[in-house]
Amino acid sequence: MTISNHPGSESPSDAIKFILDGEVHAVRDLDPSTTVLNYLREELRRTGTKEGCAEGDCGACTVVVGELDDDRVRFRAINSCIQFVPTLDGKELFTVESLRAPDGGLHPVQEAMVECHGSQCGFCTPGFVMSMFALYKSEESPTRQRINDMLAGNLCRCTGYRPIISAAERMYESADEGDRVWLARPWSSRADAEASAGEREMVARLRTIERPGTLSYIGPSPWGGFRTFFAPRSVSELAALRQGHPDAYLLAGGTDVGLWVTKLHRDLDSIIYTGNVEELKRLELSDTHIEVGAAVTVTDAYELIGEHYPDMGEMYRRFASPPIRNAATIGGNVANGSPIGDSMPGLIALGSSLVLRRGEESRELPLDEFYLAYQKNALEEGEFVERVRIPVATPDRRFGMYKITKRFDQDISCVCGAYSLKLDGDNRARDVRVCYGGMAAIPKRATQCEQTLDGQPWSEETLALAMEALDRDFTPIRDMRASVEYRRLITRNLLRRFFLETSGFAGETRVIEHGGS
Repeated sequence: MTISNHPGSESPSDAIKFILDGEVHAVRDLDPSTTVLNYLREELRRTGTKEGCAEGDCGACTVVVGELDDDRVRFRAINSCIQFVPTLDGKELFTVESLRAPDGGLHPVQEAMVECHGSQCGFCTPGFVMSMFALYKSEESPTRQRINDMLAGNLCRCTGYRPIISAAERMYESADEGDRVWLARPWSSRADAEASAGEREMVARLRTIERPGTLSYIGPSPWGGFRTFFAPRSVSELAALRQGHPDAYLLAGGTDVGLWVTKLHRDLDSIIYTGNVEELKRLELSDTHIEVGAAVTVTDAYELIGEHYPDMGEMYRRFASPPIRNAATIGGNVANGSPIGDSMPGLIALGSSLVLRRGEESRELPLDEFYLAYQKNALEEGEFVERVRIPVATPDRRFGMYKITKRFDQDISCVCGAYSLKLDGDNRARDVRVCYGGMAAIPKRATQCEQTLDGQPWSEETLALAMEALDRDFTPIRDMRASVEYRRLITRNLLRRFFLETSGFAGETRVIEHGGS
């Protein structure tokens, strides 16, 4: 396959290669910030994939990507409305049209939707089908709760969800075992089950488009000229690109950057994608730390973190939706630094640190020193986040994390509180760390509260003083999510909840009223 130079470019452009319906699909002469959704609908005329919100909230645009994981394949449901086409390079794409059998027959997922009357107007149905397909390809016998969680990113205004959930339970009844793939979690040993013939064929197909080095793609800008998209494979290549293109936008999962295009209509003339960097996708556990590469997805990272810190595992269930978690990365969430980002309060309370990379040099920085002001961090020119280091749990460490929202699933925190301390033999609080999101322009530690608690008896009297200190730590804002008075009350009550849970009085339901509320 010959790749020619684009007019005005100094070097040849790679083609974006992915597999669709079993065949290699090569893309050239496309704006690299084109979303997968728009490409499917406008270029390929695959209109089964729908646009609802264009920001990853409704699930109507859900597609599934399959990618190599050693010698197996992982299937992930993602929102195509905020994913750029070049991120498909080296992967296999499945749309709702892909599920049709060669003889025109329905896939077991589709059959179950028909039999259970899971579709009415039909607009959301393709997205539900694809989320169910990802579950079908990945898990053997999910519980009702697991099904609910996996469908949390798909919204339906017609059915009331019961028939859709019934279809998700029924889809396994006519399952073809040769069509199923069950994978162990990425940080544990591989599943013992032998790969199916279909999976082996898919692995072989993906090997044919596996790219050994950096994808360097040049595509047209709608305003004239050209745009570039780089996808390095190693951290050294990434570091060199970052230094050579200091004005390029770093793209991780796209769950924030995608909205810059779909909602803010920003022009991204140069993009460096971190999602293919092998070192940044590592998730490792040592005796002292959980090491999370900056490109590890929220799905993978939080499942491991949750094994050590169960409250973080609960937070993972409420972190956006499964398609968002399958794309979003811990490194991107941390680097973005939103004051209402759900990762940071817990990571800061645990004393996590960042490894920052520039060229061949690295430095480690405590996470709570990374944020300087709203949307301003300590990254120097040419630097990027390489990994997050989280201390492993110890028997004497008490940790709690709580998210307050108007609804349980898929909602932004009005307040997120995280608490960590050690209790010595005299029941005194030591090494106290208290952090809140949604209370300041950045994720911020409550230093006055910490000083009030540190070295003091873990008691009602000390708690009362610490709750008063919170008012000196924060001057919260009033917005659509909560009032000033509500935020002050919630910060106090969450600290009380942590006290009750770590003092053996978790059944107590007393609520402290904030003066003047």
